[in-house]
Amino acid sequence: MSEVDNKRRQFLIASGLTLGAMMLPQMAVASPYRAKSPRELYLCNIHTKEELETRYFDGKFYLDRELKRLNHICRDYRQNEVAPMDRRLFDGISQIQEALGHQGQVRIISGYRSPKTNQMLRGSTKGVAKKSFHMTGQAIDFNLEGVSLSRVRNAALELKLGGVGYYPNSGFVHIDTGPVRRW
Repeated sequence: MSEVDNKRRQFLIASGLTLGAMMLPQMAVASPYRAKSPRELYLCNIHTKEELETRYFDGKFYLDRELKRLNHICRDYRQNEVAPMDRRLFDGISQIQEALGHQGQVRIISGYRSPKTNQMLRGSTKGVAKKSFHMTGQAIDFNLEGVSLSRVRNAALELKLGGVGYYPNSGFVHIDTGPVRRW
């Protein structure tokens, strides 16, 4: 092997190692959440007082029956309308819980909202978006039993799943699967 080829080889190896080292922080952030691990949630809808313990992902597959149960507990209780929720929200909550070492209850404040409910809330509550992701099943407002909202918000921001809203006076954090943003 010529000296030029040897130097080129060393350069390529060094470049690969450098690139790999640069990726480690990203991998470290993602690594606590094991994609092939079962996912479980223990939820309570604060308005209906319904509780649900579910394993909605078995390590390989999302379980349709359990996703339907999750959709039901996240329904628009004012209109009693159920809509499919984006399962990435449940994965996001699972990741937040894992990052915080939380195994307690997830308290749902708002999941799906019908257009009628969203319009009603816009007339009576500040901060309700006209084209809310709640109306498409892509948003959930929640808190975690025994965990400060600021810690929940910070963990949600680390995920970069989508939008993260912080409502300490109302007692919840909003996450959605829209564009990454914060307020």
